[in-house]
Amino acid sequence: MEIQDYLRILRARWIIIAVTVVVAILGALGASLLTTPLYESSARMFVSTSGGTSVSETYQGNLFSQQRVASYSELVTSEALAARVLDVLPLGLTPSQLAAKVKASSTPDTVLFDITVTDSSPALARDIANAMASELTTQVRDLETPEDGGTPSAGVKTFQQADASSTPVSPKTKRNLALGAAVGLLLGIALAVLRDRLDNTIKNRREIESISGKALVGTIPFDKERKAHPAVDFQDLGQSSSAEAFRELRTNLQFLEVDHPPRVIVVTSAIPSEGKTTTAVNLAISLAEAGHHVVLVEGDLRRPRISKYMGLIGAVGLSTVLAGQAKVDEVLQPTQYEGLQAMASGPIPPNPSELLGSEASRALLVELRSKFDYVIVDGAPLLPVTDSAVLTTHADGALLVTRYGHTKSNELSRAIGNLETIGAHVLGVVLALTPSKKGDMYSYSYNYTADTNLPKQVTPPVPAPAPQAPVAPLTPVSPPTPAPVPAPPTRQTSPRSASASPAAGPRTAEATREPETYPRSHRPETLPRNGSEEPRLRK
Repeated sequence: MEIQDYLRILRARWIIIAVTVVVAILGALGASLLTTPLYESSARMFVSTSGGTSVSETYQGNLFSQQRVASYSELVTSEALAARVLDVLPLGLTPSQLAAKVKASSTPDTVLFDITVTDSSPALARDIANAMASELTTQVRDLETPEDGGTPSAGVKTFQQADASSTPVSPKTKRNLALGAAVGLLLGIALAVLRDRLDNTIKNRREIESISGKALVGTIPFDKERKAHPAVDFQDLGQSSSAEAFRELRTNLQFLEVDHPPRVIVVTSAIPSEGKTTTAVNLAISLAEAGHHVVLVEGDLRRPRISKYMGLIGAVGLSTVLAGQAKVDEVLQPTQYEGLQAMASGPIPPNPSELLGSEASRALLVELRSKFDYVIVDGAPLLPVTDSAVLTTHADGALLVTRYGHTKSNELSRAIGNLETIGAHVLGVVLALTPSKKGDMYSYSYNYTADTNLPKQVTPPVPAPAPQAPVAPLTPVSPPTPAPVPAPPTRQTSPRSASASPAAGPRTAEATREPETYPRSHRPETLPRNGSEEPRLRK
């Protein structure tokens, strides 16, 4: 992993790190509060030898005293001295238990050493230290006195009595808190890295390109307003990062294939709730904003959402046209956006995959191509059903929407595979709902203020439709005994466009219709026919 990956993990998983640090600090604080405070008291001892008459004898005596310091320090922690103390100071302890409370420390190159006692009671620690000093003086005198009763060669005396301390030496709360914070930080970073390594969801350009082999053509930042208002306000030129993201997506699509730019685009995703409908709506609006004539088709015949978002009448639409019960111009509806028309899904049919993969579907897209600069189709997810896969074979390609931190790598790979298996063209991948302040390697910030005096944006020209010739009438599609579809005018398409919509392509997908797991709304027994009481819109 590179340093950028670790920085991305720290930004994305900072909550894990913060929680771990807080828990570690609270644990250290709790341990400090629950630990019994301990106090220390020290008595300082001085070692001396019998005096000499010359400088040499005095120097030798000083060296002898320094050597005795180490020996006397060992006596301090012995059980023998502890037993002598217990004889004069009853504590209810064994000699070994008392010896464990005592330690000796000396100052280098001096004849001084300290007797330090640690206890939960500062007064008791003081009394034990002074008793130790007194008994050590007696024991050293006994040991250093010759058997014939001569003068001791060395001795020890108390230089400074022990005092009761008011400050505990343990626990050290500040040190424990700092140590807990450091341990929590290291543990939090380790957990964040581990969590990221175990997370197989899509989060950046490198993952998309390595898994799918397709280009990332756009990133759409998360905007909490999109849930209530899916359509972006493209008039907010200065501050709307969402509007700028869809403009960037529009530009990337227009220049994706310069010679034959895609004009009939199916917007789909691997699984539901990836942001495909919002992407389709705002892509269509951004194209219309650039001066193009655009139609937005509600191609999700199982769980349509565009009618709700755009305020369309859903009684007639795509399904009625495919069933031969209405003409295209009769179901197109105007929108509040100049240059943008919409086609609702119509009544939900019992066989969406068959309708979308039929010749009527191909003929519909051909007719819409001849009438509009761009045809944007909001399709169903690819993995639950085959609707979008068969529909894409009639279009110039599919735009696959993935959701940041939600779409798994295997789901993206399977979705790409489903499209490529039937020969559908994948234009690219859009990463939606990216954290708006993540600062990741694939994100950009738009902090410029729009200049209203600038000329209108120049967009790539869309080739005008070629002279059209009539085609043979198409066989009507069931369900129930539809009228023959009138022969739509066609246009001379380039080899690229012709290869994108083979007539035989969708039949393979139709033959193996998988069980419907994508949530379906209530569907009527029959589709509305011409002359019924259902409302019908005209262009």
